[in-house]
Amino acid sequence: MSSIIYIDESGDLGWNLVAPVGNGGSSRHLTISAVCIPSAKKHIPKRFIRDLYTTFRWPTKKEKKWNQMSPPERTEFAKVASKMCTAHPDIHLRGITVRKANVETHIRSDANKLYNYMIRLLLLDVMAAENEVLLVPDPRSIKVKSGNSLHDYLQMELWFGKKVKTILTTHPQDSQYCMGIQCADMLAGLIQNRFEDGCFENVRECARHLKLKSLFFGK
Repeated sequence: MSSIIYIDESGDLGWNLVAPVGNGGSSRHLTISAVCIPSAKKHIPKRFIRDLYTTFRWPTKKEKKWNQMSPPERTEFAKVASKMCTAHPDIHLRGITVRKANVETHIRSDANKLYNYMIRLLLLDVMAAENEVLLVPDPRSIKVKSGNSLHDYLQMELWFGKKVKTILTTHPQDSQYCMGIQCADMLAGLIQNRFEDGCFENVRECARHLKLKSLFFGK
């Protein structure tokens, strides 16, 4: 079996947790989301996201980001995501959120390792169940000096940690031209909204299809 995994993030990798968010302060959480689909169904997220563009008459020449969406548009995305997964049970939504205040100082010094570790926790088991996996991030979303380290780290974990033969290919794409990543962007925003702003409604809308993990929430 082969699958495609689109990933994106919401929040930032800054550590100014004293100043107000948006006024010199960093986000209090960092979320990474993933939309996992069988390779044969790579057109499905594109279809559902295109429906949103049509419904709300968004300009098709400019990518619509979660942080630009109105509350009704965000609610509709949650409904569309749930509808997509109901119609296609082999499409899975995943997310992981870090509470940054509880991240220890020595970990903050290397955001690259934190980012990679989050993706490992989020996706390694999903990847290990497949023969081939295409990982599709937006290169602009990785705000750390990752280079090929994420790909190499995950491939080694699969082969030597999980002891599986999964072949991983990583192919960054500009989200402006990839509606699968746009779907992951909106999903990341939806999850981040739940933790950063206490907005539970949209998460509840697609909760049946959304598997969430949390990290550094225990203190």
